[in-house]
Amino acid sequence: MRKIIAISAILAASHAFAGDTPSPDGASVYFIDIEDGATVTGPVTVRFGLSGMGVAPSGVEKENTGHHHLFVDRAPLGEGAADAELMEIGIPSDANHRHFGGGQTEVTLELSPGEHSLQLVLADEFHVPHDPPVASQQITVLVK
Repeated sequence: MRKIIAISAILAASHAFAGDTPSPDGASVYFIDIEDGATVTGPVTVRFGLSGMGVAPSGVEKENTGHHHLFVDRAPLGEGAADAELMEIGIPSDANHRHFGGGQTEVTLELSPGEHSLQLVLADEFHVPHDPPVASQQITVLVK
């Protein structure tokens, strides 16, 4: 009985950070013109790349599309304390979770000097990550 419960928990965890909107195989989101470990001067322009899917504004339901979210100075998707809640109510809008619901594909950020972590996450029309999630690797940049 314990093995069955443990296996069920593992299977549930694999999709615990994804919503009901499917993403196609091979879809990916990535940073353009900025790399992990880069030293940059503020303000920082961040460009979003997307492959295998299209961009649509929030509130627009269209297969194989979503809109960008930028996670700033927080744990990667799936490792945040409240990430399970993201799947029920969507990604919050605050200083650590920037929304681009208009379909934007870049932003210029005013980041304080020092290290900052960044991660791109694509989400559906309700701000919920796809299944499986379409998220970049988290990168760290040093702002001078």
